[in-house]
Amino acid sequence: MNCKRRWAGNLFWTMLLAGSCFAAWAQEYPVKAIRFIAPNLPGGPTDILARLIGQKLAESFGQPVVIENRAGAGGNIGTEAAAKSPPDGYTLVTGNNATFGANVSLYKHLAFDPVKDFAPIVLVGTQPNILVVHPSLPVTSVKQLIALAKARPGELNYAGSGMGAVAHLAAELFKTMAQVNIVHIPYKSAAPALIDVIAGQNQLMFATSLSVQPHIKSEKLRALAVTTANRSRLMPELPTIAEAGVPGFAAMTWHGVLTTGGTPPAIVNKLNAEINRILQLPDVRERLGALGAEIIGGTPQEFADHIQREIPKWAKVIKDAGVRLE
Repeated sequence: MNCKRRWAGNLFWTMLLAGSCFAAWAQEYPVKAIRFIAPNLPGGPTDILARLIGQKLAESFGQPVVIENRAGAGGNIGTEAAAKSPPDGYTLVTGNNATFGANVSLYKHLAFDPVKDFAPIVLVGTQPNILVVHPSLPVTSVKQLIALAKARPGELNYAGSGMGAVAHLAAELFKTMAQVNIVHIPYKSAAPALIDVIAGQNQLMFATSLSVQPHIKSEKLRALAVTTANRSRLMPELPTIAEAGVPGFAAMTWHGVLTTGGTPPAIVNKLNAEINRILQLPDVRERLGALGAEIIGGTPQEFADHIQREIPKWAKVIKDAGVRLE
């Protein structure tokens, strides 16, 4: 009995000491440079987000934040590097609805688990896609588009900006929920896809707001609706697809910041508090607003819950569409 009491007492002090060490570690963090992986090419929203937040973290923490672009395989290469890093909070990575939503169902062999291998820090924000059509198409609303597609099954084409990309999966979700048969014409990237829609070779497309806004203003394209759950602040006159005829539809691009799984919660919470503060800075809000982003913020648990909802949502879309990548 005495041995058991002595063992229990030792365990208590060991746990107390470990807790004190973690608390002290988090309080001192960071004491060296932080690596911030952007798993995409420079210049895109993911890269801009990492650089913007990284600069502000460096200013507030007094430590360098080194941006590392590791593009490839739909964001999987850079994300895998973050998953295999030490769980100490010194490796951050930007995540989105591809790397932490669709890719686990899209790729046959994924070298990381988007849930088990990461500690979500904060959901930064969302970007709307816009459903646009060529002006020659005799529709001015989502309901009219659905009616036309049902009257002419298999005759309307939509341009896809890449197999498994957000725009592609948004269109497939639209097909399923609206119960229409529109044909996917795949492209390697958004630019040539958009060119062909403007030229009238394809009738419609789901595209980022930034890429299509100039063409909407010049009337080379007609905007029908945004893909987000709520109306966009930049184009408040456009209805959402949900309110325009497909209830429950939502397919936005989202961005968040994560670190390696197993990182002490105290460090995750410290990063969460600091990034939430950064997201409220006027210059940051202005820069993200120019990208068409709606700032979200929130707790690590809220971001984790968001990821848990995204994975099965896109798994069903991918299965129904029969999309699979190596």
